[in-house]
Amino acid sequence: MELLAELGDAFADLFVGGRCAGCAEPGRSVCPACSSALVAPARLRWPDPVPAGLAPPWSVAEYAGVVRELLLAHKEHRRYGLAGALGTALGDAAVAAVRAVSPRDGVPPPVLLVPLPSQPAVVRGRGHDPVLRMARVAAARAREAGVPAQVLACLRPARRVRDQSGLDAGQRQANLAGALRVPPRHAGLLRQGLVVVADDIVTTGATATEACRALRAGGALVVGVATVAATSRLGPTRRDCYPRLPLEGGDD
Repeated sequence: MELLAELGDAFADLFVGGRCAGCAEPGRSVCPACSSALVAPARLRWPDPVPAGLAPPWSVAEYAGVVRELLLAHKEHRRYGLAGALGTALGDAAVAAVRAVSPRDGVPPPVLLVPLPSQPAVVRGRGHDPVLRMARVAAARAREAGVPAQVLACLRPARRVRDQSGLDAGQRQANLAGALRVPPRHAGLLRQGLVVVADDIVTTGATATEACRALRAGGALVVGVATVAATSRLGPTRRDCYPRLPLEGGDD
């Protein structure tokens, strides 16, 4: 289904006449000028306040302007052709998360990129799973950078949650507590490499924190969260705010 969607997007671009999702100029799904907004070094972008248990969150851009338009077009308006540029940015963030905890020399450890799931009804309504689509591109990008990554879509909804709109950071954390789970059959795979949570954006960090909790409960070593973008409500950037990881001698 995804391949057909991508072919349909390419057909529209070539024969019907597409427009850039960022600036609406005639052309392909994203023009060179708008795609350049996704080309930047990934960096830590902590939300404020930092939820307890959130793995270090890495992203390449701020969730604003052109980047916001591209993410919304891909997620809500089925602009499948944007998955390449967005997934590449996500892959850069994932590579940064892994390199932050791995030795600079030697062979990088295997990496499992775990996309955050959407409710099945939401996926059906959108016609695709945007985070999973981007994660597949991101894994390929990571492999190109020398990080042996693969996608493991192992998170499942454990219960229904309220709509997050209008909830503050604390309310979002309470709403999402225990909302995700990892089926037992994935436990063995999770222990075979470093795990990076993948999503499109990070706002309060509540969803990513719940994903980290569920994955750790399944035996995973979660070393980071990778997103394309982060909101501007950034928290601390000092090294002493970096959560202690087992690779650094902590007891995660």
